Amino acid sequence: MFSIREKGLTGFNLKYLALAFMVLDHIHYFFEFTGKVPIVFSWIGRLAAPLFLFCFVEGFIHTHDRKKYFLKIYLISVGMGAIQFGFYNVLSFAVRGDGFFPKNGMLSTFAILFVVMQGIDWIREKKFVRGIIAVVVPLILPFIMYYLVFAPFVATENKIGLFLANLVSLSVLPLHSAIVDGGTVTVLEGMILLIFSYCKNKNIRIYAWAAFTFLLNTAVLLLAGMPLNAETLFFKAYEWMGVFAMFLMLYYNGEYGKGNAKLFYWFYPVHVYVLYGVSILLYMVMQ
Repeated sequence: MFSIREKGLTGFNLKYLALAFMVLDHIHYFFEFTGKVPIVFSWIGRLAAPLFLFCFVEGFIHTHDRKKYFLKIYLISVGMGAIQFGFYNVLSFAVRGDGFFPKNGMLSTFAILFVVMQGIDWIREKKFVRGIIAVVVPLILPFIMYYLVFAPFVATENKIGLFLANLVSLSVLPLHSAIVDGGTVTVLEGMILLIFSYCKNKNIRIYAWAAFTFLLNTAVLLLAGMPLNAETLFFKAYEWMGVFAMFLMLYYNGEYGKGNAKLFYWFYPVHVYVLYGVSILLYMVMQ
């Protein structure tokens, strides 16, 4: 009999768990309007993103072809970003009756993080110029775009320029600050996982990630003036629950495992739009 305690979890084991958690989370995300989906779906779903992030960083470290790995993620993220842009601008007929449409952009976050991690790796190899550029530019790009692109277009009322700038910033040149699903926090978390993975004790990266995630979520609540009570922690701001993913990460045995790698690339966008389509039909029936 398979024993997690004895054999641990492979990379594919973690990905399949993350996939199941993600589906539960998205069922709540897309069908919360019905009032029939319990919030526990989303509580469990908090484990999905950290596990995918952990596997993504592991994949970056161990892949034999980083260019191919990056392109798979980037191209899908560009497509999903363009669709999201479409909902804002030209696909208003496809927006659900209550104004809801999917803003899932985790792959865009991973594409940004990939460039930053490559920069960190170059710095370790003492390729300082290209390394620093790869780390700094993606992190400051939102500020560059705002001050050098968006602000001038707004000042001159250049609607075509704003249209194109928004399209670019949601697709081919994603901005971490504009991503709802993942974004800046996930980029920082990924950087921590990578940097601490260079330690001899591999579990240190998990503890560092968990500490950062917990402290950051606590700080955000305090800065927002929200009380640290049960209502806040379990019903309004429960992102902190992702910390519990550390217990699954700690069972990772360092093995790739067996599974269908292509499934994870295509399941994400396909299930998002299928669930969204079903939610539109259900919304129409309920009205």
